[in-house]
Amino acid sequence: MTITATDSALHRARTQFRDDLIARGILVPSGIDGLYGRGAIFEDVIELIDGLVVSAGRAAHGDDLRRLRFPPVFPREAFEKTDYIASFPNLTGAISTFTGDNRAHRTLLADREAGNDWDHHLASAGTMLVSAACHPSYSTLTGTLPSDGVLLDVYGYCFRHEPAVDPARMQAFRMHEFVRVGTPEQARTHREDWIPRALGVLDELQLAADDVIANDPFFGRAGKMLAANQIDENLKTELVVRLYGDLDEGTAVVSCNCHQDHFGSTFQISTADGDVAHSACVGFGMERIALAMFATHGLDVGGWPARLRSLLP
Repeated sequence: MTITATDSALHRARTQFRDDLIARGILVPSGIDGLYGRGAIFEDVIELIDGLVVSAGRAAHGDDLRRLRFPPVFPREAFEKTDYIASFPNLTGAISTFTGDNRAHRTLLADREAGNDWDHHLASAGTMLVSAACHPSYSTLTGTLPSDGVLLDVYGYCFRHEPAVDPARMQAFRMHEFVRVGTPEQARTHREDWIPRALGVLDELQLAADDVIANDPFFGRAGKMLAANQIDENLKTELVVRLYGDLDEGTAVVSCNCHQDHFGSTFQISTADGDVAHSACVGFGMERIALAMFATHGLDVGGWPARLRSLLP
Protein backbone atom coordinates (compact mmCIF):
# COMPACT_ATOMS: atom_id res chain seq x y z
CA MET A 1 0.00 0.00 0.00
CA THR A 2 1.38 3.40 -0.97
CA ILE A 3 1.34 6.04 1.77
CA THR A 4 0.52 9.44 0.30
CA ALA A 5 1.35 12.86 1.70
CA THR A 6 -2.35 13.27 2.58
CA ASP A 7 -2.32 9.96 4.47
CA SER A 8 0.71 11.09 6.47
CA ALA A 9 -0.86 14.46 7.22
CA LEU A 10 -4.08 12.78 8.35
CA HIS A 11 -2.16 10.42 10.63
CA ARG A 12 -0.34 13.38 12.18
CA ALA A 13 -3.61 15.25 12.67
CA ARG A 14 -5.25 12.28 14.37
CA THR A 15 -2.21 11.71 16.59
CA GLN A 16 -2.04 15.39 17.55
CA PHE A 17 -5.76 15.50 18.36
CA ARG A 18 -5.41 12.42 20.57
CA ASP A 19 -2.33 13.82 22.33
CA ASP A 20 -4.00 17.19 22.94
CA LEU A 21 -7.09 15.50 24.41
CA ILE A 22 -4.88 13.46 26.73
CA ALA A 23 -2.76 16.48 27.72
CA ARG A 24 -5.95 18.31 28.77
CA GLY A 25 -7.21 15.33 30.77
CA ILE A 26 -10.24 15.04 28.52
CA LEU A 27 -9.22 11.47 27.67
CA VAL A 28 -7.12 9.20 29.91
CA PRO A 29 -4.76 6.75 28.15
CA SER A 30 -4.78 3.06 29.02
CA GLY A 31 -1.68 1.98 27.10
CA ILE A 32 -3.74 0.46 24.26
CA ASP A 33 -4.83 2.39 21.18
CA GLY A 34 -8.53 3.10 21.18
CA LEU A 35 -9.12 2.37 24.87
CA TYR A 36 -9.46 5.44 27.09
CA GLY A 37 -10.78 6.65 30.36
CA ARG A 38 -12.96 9.74 30.25
CA GLY A 39 -12.30 12.92 32.23
CA ALA A 40 -15.00 14.99 33.94
CA ILE A 41 -15.24 17.51 31.07
CA PHE A 42 -15.73 14.74 28.52
CA GLU A 43 -18.55 13.25 30.58
CA ASP A 44 -20.18 16.67 30.97
CA VAL A 45 -20.21 17.00 27.19
CA ILE A 46 -21.68 13.50 26.85
CA GLU A 47 -24.45 14.52 29.25
CA LEU A 48 -25.13 17.66 27.20
CA ILE A 49 -25.37 15.63 23.99
CA ASP A 50 -27.59 12.97 25.51
CA GLY A 51 -29.99 15.58 26.83
CA LEU A 52 -30.64 16.74 23.28
CA VAL A 53 -30.83 13.17 21.96
CA VAL A 54 -33.39 12.23 24.61
CA SER A 55 -35.42 15.37 23.90
CA ALA A 56 -35.51 14.54 20.19
CA GLY A 57 -36.69 11.02 20.95
CA ARG A 58 -39.44 12.19 23.26
CA ALA A 59 -40.60 14.85 20.81
CA ALA A 60 -40.83 12.23 18.07
CA HIS A 61 -42.29 9.29 19.96
CA GLY A 62 -43.63 10.52 23.30
CA ASP A 63 -44.70 7.76 25.66
CA ASP A 64 -44.46 5.09 22.93
CA LEU A 65 -40.76 4.56 23.63
CA ARG A 66 -39.84 1.55 25.73
CA ARG A 67 -36.64 2.43 27.59
CA LEU A 68 -34.10 -0.41 27.88
CA ARG A 69 -30.59 -0.49 29.31
CA PHE A 70 -28.36 -3.56 29.02
CA PRO A 71 -24.92 -4.43 30.38
CA PRO A 72 -22.04 -4.47 27.85
CA VAL A 73 -22.10 -8.31 27.89
CA PHE A 74 -24.86 -10.59 26.59
CA PRO A 75 -25.43 -14.32 25.99
CA ARG A 76 -23.48 -16.01 23.22
CA GLU A 77 -26.68 -17.63 21.97
CA ALA A 78 -28.24 -14.21 21.34
CA PHE A 79 -25.00 -12.95 19.80
CA GLU A 80 -24.96 -15.81 17.31
CA LYS A 81 -28.51 -15.00 16.22
CA THR A 82 -27.38 -11.49 15.23
CA ASP A 83 -25.03 -13.16 12.69
CA TYR A 84 -22.41 -10.56 13.57
CA ILE A 85 -19.66 -13.19 13.62
CA ALA A 86 -20.30 -13.95 9.93
CA SER A 87 -19.96 -10.33 8.83
CA PHE A 88 -17.52 -8.80 11.31
CA PRO A 89 -15.38 -11.53 12.91
CA ASN A 90 -12.46 -9.11 13.17
CA LEU A 91 -14.43 -6.71 15.38
CA THR A 92 -15.85 -9.31 17.75
CA GLY A 93 -15.07 -9.68 21.44
CA ALA A 94 -15.70 -12.91 23.37
CA ILE A 95 -15.53 -13.41 27.14
CA SER A 96 -13.32 -16.23 28.41
CA THR A 97 -12.73 -17.48 31.94
CA PHE A 98 -10.91 -20.22 33.83
CA THR A 99 -12.94 -23.39 34.45
CA GLY A 100 -10.19 -25.86 35.35
CA ASP A 101 -9.11 -27.55 38.58
CA ASN A 102 -6.09 -26.91 40.83
CA ARG A 103 -3.77 -28.86 38.57
CA ALA A 104 -4.85 -26.89 35.52
CA HIS A 105 -4.40 -23.68 37.49
CA ARG A 106 -0.81 -24.62 38.35
CA THR A 107 -0.14 -25.21 34.65
CA LEU A 108 -1.57 -21.80 33.81
CA LEU A 109 0.59 -20.13 36.45
CA ALA A 110 3.69 -21.95 35.22
CA ASP A 111 3.11 -20.61 31.71
CA ARG A 112 2.53 -17.13 33.12
CA GLU A 113 5.70 -17.19 35.21
CA ALA A 114 7.68 -18.39 32.20
CA GLY A 115 6.40 -15.47 30.17
CA ASN A 116 4.37 -17.69 27.87
CA ASP A 117 0.84 -17.14 26.60
CA TRP A 118 -1.63 -18.41 29.17
CA ASP A 119 -4.99 -17.45 27.68
CA HIS A 120 -5.32 -20.84 25.97
CA HIS A 121 -6.05 -22.17 29.47
CA LEU A 122 -9.30 -20.20 29.48
CA ALA A 123 -12.63 -21.38 28.10
CA SER A 124 -15.69 -19.60 26.77
CA ALA A 125 -17.84 -18.03 29.48
CA GLY A 126 -20.88 -18.25 27.20
CA THR A 127 -21.02 -14.47 26.91
CA MET A 128 -19.96 -11.89 24.32
CA LEU A 129 -19.20 -8.19 24.35
CA VAL A 130 -22.03 -6.15 22.87
CA SER A 131 -21.13 -4.90 19.37
CA ALA A 132 -24.18 -2.68 18.81
CA ALA A 133 -26.38 -1.28 21.57
CA CYS A 134 -29.57 -2.64 20.01
CA HIS A 135 -28.38 -6.25 19.72
CA PRO A 136 -29.47 -7.45 23.20
CA SER A 137 -32.96 -6.03 22.68
CA TYR A 138 -34.11 -8.35 19.91
CA SER A 139 -34.23 -11.47 22.06
CA THR A 140 -36.76 -9.67 24.28
CA LEU A 141 -39.14 -9.36 21.31
CA THR A 142 -39.38 -13.00 20.20
CA GLY A 143 -43.03 -13.73 19.45
CA THR A 144 -45.81 -11.56 18.02
CA LEU A 145 -45.65 -7.77 18.14
CA PRO A 146 -48.61 -5.45 18.75
CA SER A 147 -50.23 -4.00 15.62
CA ASP A 148 -48.21 -0.77 15.81
CA GLY A 149 -44.92 -2.60 16.42
CA VAL A 150 -42.51 -1.49 19.13
CA LEU A 151 -40.27 1.54 19.65
CA LEU A 152 -37.20 1.13 21.83
CA ASP A 153 -34.82 3.61 23.44
CA VAL A 154 -31.57 1.71 24.05
CA TYR A 155 -28.34 3.18 25.44
CA GLY A 156 -25.15 1.38 26.38
CA TYR A 157 -21.49 0.55 25.86
CA CYS A 158 -20.33 -1.33 22.77
CA PHE A 159 -17.04 -3.02 21.87
CA ARG A 160 -15.35 -3.36 18.49
CA HIS A 161 -11.79 -4.57 18.13
CA GLU A 162 -10.30 -1.95 15.83
CA PRO A 163 -7.41 -0.29 17.70
CA ALA A 164 -6.35 2.95 16.07
CA VAL A 165 -4.52 6.20 16.78
CA ASP A 166 -7.64 8.15 15.76
CA PRO A 167 -9.49 8.93 19.02
CA ALA A 168 -12.76 8.76 17.07
CA ARG A 169 -12.18 5.04 16.50
CA MET A 170 -12.51 3.71 20.02
CA GLN A 171 -12.66 0.05 20.98
CA ALA A 172 -15.21 0.77 23.74
CA PHE A 173 -17.83 3.47 23.18
CA ARG A 174 -21.45 4.34 23.84
CA MET A 175 -24.39 4.31 21.45
CA HIS A 176 -27.82 5.81 22.08
CA GLU A 177 -30.25 4.13 19.71
CA PHE A 178 -33.89 4.46 18.78
CA VAL A 179 -35.12 1.15 17.38
CA ARG A 180 -38.30 0.38 15.50
CA VAL A 181 -39.50 -3.20 14.98
CA GLY A 182 -42.68 -3.83 13.01
CA THR A 183 -43.82 -3.90 9.39
CA PRO A 184 -41.46 -3.06 6.51
CA GLU A 185 -43.18 0.32 6.12
CA GLN A 186 -42.90 1.12 9.83
CA ALA A 187 -39.20 0.27 9.84
CA ARG A 188 -38.33 2.22 6.71
CA THR A 189 -40.37 5.26 7.79
CA HIS A 190 -38.55 5.23 11.14
CA ARG A 191 -35.17 5.34 9.41
CA GLU A 192 -36.23 8.05 6.92
CA ASP A 193 -37.86 10.26 9.55
CA TRP A 194 -34.83 10.13 11.82
CA ILE A 195 -32.31 11.36 9.22
CA PRO A 196 -33.51 15.01 9.31
CA ARG A 197 -34.30 14.73 13.02
CA ALA A 198 -30.75 13.59 13.83
CA LEU A 199 -29.34 16.34 11.61
CA GLY A 200 -31.39 18.73 13.73
CA VAL A 201 -29.73 17.43 16.91
CA LEU A 202 -26.29 17.96 15.39
CA ASP A 203 -27.35 21.44 14.28
CA GLU A 204 -28.32 22.26 17.88
CA LEU A 205 -24.78 21.23 18.82
CA GLN A 206 -23.57 23.62 16.11
CA LEU A 207 -21.90 20.83 14.16
CA ALA A 208 -21.80 20.92 10.35
CA ALA A 209 -22.90 17.46 9.20
CA ASP A 210 -23.74 15.81 5.90
CA ASP A 211 -25.91 12.75 5.29
CA VAL A 212 -24.31 10.16 3.01
CA ILE A 213 -25.34 6.73 1.75
CA ALA A 214 -22.93 4.25 3.31
CA ASN A 215 -22.17 0.60 3.97
CA ASP A 216 -20.80 -1.41 6.86
CA PRO A 217 -17.23 -2.78 6.75
CA PHE A 218 -18.25 -6.37 6.02
CA PHE A 219 -15.45 -8.93 6.20
CA GLY A 220 -14.14 -11.08 3.35
CA ARG A 221 -15.18 -11.65 -0.26
CA ALA A 222 -18.84 -12.17 0.56
CA GLY A 223 -18.69 -8.91 2.48
CA LYS A 224 -18.09 -7.00 -0.74
CA MET A 225 -21.39 -8.27 -2.09
CA LEU A 226 -23.20 -7.42 1.15
CA ALA A 227 -21.74 -3.92 1.13
CA ALA A 228 -22.76 -3.38 -2.50
CA ASN A 229 -26.30 -4.60 -1.74
CA GLN A 230 -26.51 -2.30 1.27
CA ILE A 231 -25.68 0.69 -0.92
CA ASP A 232 -27.89 -0.40 -3.83
CA GLU A 233 -30.92 -0.76 -1.57
CA ASN A 234 -30.10 2.40 0.42
CA LEU A 235 -30.18 0.59 3.75
CA LYS A 236 -27.61 2.70 5.60
CA THR A 237 -27.22 6.47 5.91
CA GLU A 238 -24.45 8.02 7.96
CA LEU A 239 -24.26 11.58 9.25
CA VAL A 240 -20.64 12.64 9.02
CA VAL A 241 -18.66 15.54 10.50
CA ARG A 242 -15.18 16.57 9.42
CA LEU A 243 -12.90 16.32 12.45
CA TYR A 244 -9.75 16.84 10.41
CA GLY A 245 -10.73 19.43 7.83
CA ASP A 246 -10.24 18.34 4.24
CA LEU A 247 -7.80 15.54 5.08
CA ASP A 248 -10.52 12.87 4.99
CA GLU A 249 -14.14 12.39 4.00
CA GLY A 250 -15.45 12.90 7.52
CA THR A 251 -16.28 10.78 10.56
CA ALA A 252 -19.67 9.09 10.96
CA VAL A 253 -21.28 10.28 14.19
CA VAL A 254 -24.83 9.00 13.60
CA SER A 255 -25.91 5.90 11.71
CA CYS A 256 -29.45 5.32 10.39
CA ASN A 257 -30.04 1.72 9.33
CA CYS A 258 -32.70 -0.54 7.85
CA HIS A 259 -32.10 -4.21 8.75
CA GLN A 260 -35.00 -5.49 6.64
CA ASP A 261 -36.18 -8.83 8.15
CA HIS A 262 -32.74 -9.95 9.35
CA PHE A 263 -33.39 -9.71 13.11
CA GLY A 264 -37.06 -10.56 12.76
CA SER A 265 -36.10 -13.82 11.08
CA THR A 266 -33.25 -14.90 13.34
CA PHE A 267 -35.02 -13.93 16.57
CA GLN A 268 -38.43 -15.20 15.36
CA ILE A 269 -40.25 -11.89 15.73
CA SER A 270 -43.60 -11.62 13.92
CA THR A 271 -45.94 -8.76 13.14
CA ALA A 272 -49.56 -8.86 14.22
CA ASP A 273 -50.38 -10.13 10.70
CA GLY A 274 -48.05 -13.10 11.12
CA ASP A 275 -45.32 -11.82 8.81
CA VAL A 276 -41.64 -11.71 9.71
CA ALA A 277 -40.93 -8.37 11.39
CA HIS A 278 -38.60 -5.77 9.92
CA SER A 279 -36.44 -3.45 11.99
CA ALA A 280 -34.56 -0.17 11.75
CA CYS A 281 -32.42 1.84 14.12
CA VAL A 282 -30.77 5.22 14.44
CA GLY A 283 -27.62 5.20 16.53
CA PHE A 284 -25.94 8.26 18.00
CA GLY A 285 -22.23 7.64 18.58
CA MET A 286 -21.83 9.54 21.84
CA GLU A 287 -18.03 9.62 22.01
CA ARG A 288 -17.72 10.58 18.35
CA ILE A 289 -20.19 13.43 18.71
CA ALA A 290 -18.32 14.66 21.79
CA LEU A 291 -15.03 14.51 19.90
CA ALA A 292 -16.61 16.39 16.99
CA MET A 293 -17.58 19.13 19.41
CA PHE A 294 -14.04 19.39 20.79
CA ALA A 295 -12.64 19.42 17.25
CA THR A 296 -15.15 22.07 16.13
CA HIS A 297 -15.45 24.33 19.17
CA GLY A 298 -12.06 23.83 20.82
CA LEU A 299 -10.70 21.90 23.79
CA ASP A 300 -11.56 24.69 26.26
CA VAL A 301 -15.32 24.52 26.84
CA GLY A 302 -15.11 27.98 28.39
CA GLY A 303 -14.64 29.32 24.87
CA TRP A 304 -17.60 27.46 23.37
CA PRO A 305 -20.67 29.32 22.08
CA ALA A 306 -22.84 30.65 24.91
CA ARG A 307 -25.79 28.43 23.96
CA LEU A 308 -23.70 25.28 24.35
CA ARG A 309 -22.07 26.45 27.58
CA SER A 310 -25.55 27.00 29.03
CA LEU A 311 -26.40 23.35 28.37
CA LEU A 312 -23.36 21.96 30.20
CA PRO A 313 -24.17 20.44 33.61
